[in-house]
Amino acid sequence: MKHQQKKIKLNVANRQTRWAPFWAVIKKFGMGHKTHPSAITKHRRHWRRTKLKIKPRRMKKQQLG
Repeated sequence: MKHQQKKIKLNVANRQTRWAPFWAVIKKFGMGHKTHPSAITKHRRHWRRTKLKIKPRRMKKQQLG
């Protein structure tokens, strides 16, 4: 498969940016506190704003002409 390592790293990064589950918010802040689940997500990233700077192990040589 082509660029397997890159796909694995992208998959891990995608899991890290998910919002926290609703029960984690209740556990951290208590029942009466309404907080958005994204408030306790560790890594915040958006596909358009912040890039991961992941490139495949082998890059194709750039031709001059």
